[in-house]
Amino acid sequence: MDLGFRPNFTHEKLLHLDLREDNGRMKRRSFFQILLGSSLASSFLPTTSRAQSAPAPVTGPFTLPSLPYAPNALEPYIDAETMILHHDKHHAAYVNNLNKAIAPYPDLQKKSLEELLGNLEAVPAEIRTAVRNNAGGHANHSHLWKTLSNPGKKPEGKLAKEIDETFGSYDKWKEEMTKCAMGIFGSGWAWFARGKDGKLFIKPYPNQDSPLMEGAKLIYGIDVWEHAYYLKYRNLRAEYVRACLTSLSFAPN
Repeated sequence: MDLGFRPNFTHEKLLHLDLREDNGRMKRRSFFQILLGSSLASSFLPTTSRAQSAPAPVTGPFTLPSLPYAPNALEPYIDAETMILHHDKHHAAYVNNLNKAIAPYPDLQKKSLEELLGNLEAVPAEIRTAVRNNAGGHANHSHLWKTLSNPGKKPEGKLAKEIDETFGSYDKWKEEMTKCAMGIFGSGWAWFARGKDGKLFIKPYPNQDSPLMEGAKLIYGIDVWEHAYYLKYRNLRAEYVRACLTSLSFAPN
């Protein structure tokens, strides 16, 4: 069995090790046990790159918004450690990467997220994918933080009436959101949004794609990237989705 262990000793060097005591065989066996144990143990130690802190923010027009509540405010639905990693690391990376991508393009730096995502064809081809992924990630997460609360809040007024008319009831709307989120293969978002025609819709989006790419207005999204839930829910996406629909709070739209 190959353990990936490659000791830096030749056969001749091992023969000349001073293991000639009366219990030489035991000494030799102990030597190899220690050497093998050290090799295996080292494979579980954090590397220097893992231990390094996050890179400094890249200067640019886009900034990371603060969470509108404490990281533990959504417990027990979403844990504090996940919120810190999700916001401080993952969302921050989208902001940094977006600023980095548009740094050589002063005209793009003047555009809003809606303008960038709504007209990706106008973005130079060499950075279009980076802008799509990172502007989408920044926009999606910036909206997400504003739509979570503990306890959650049901829609009211005009939106509540529209949900009843479009989906049958609020409970049926939640069923549709659950079906959408659970049906996404891999990473993505289940979005509830308002189209340019004013109609409400629920639709899955892969990766960090956003309804903003279609000129739609964001209302509520469920992030099903594993970094959004794996620390607490592991592979139990259904439980995480249920928690999201319990702690949601509709932002004004």
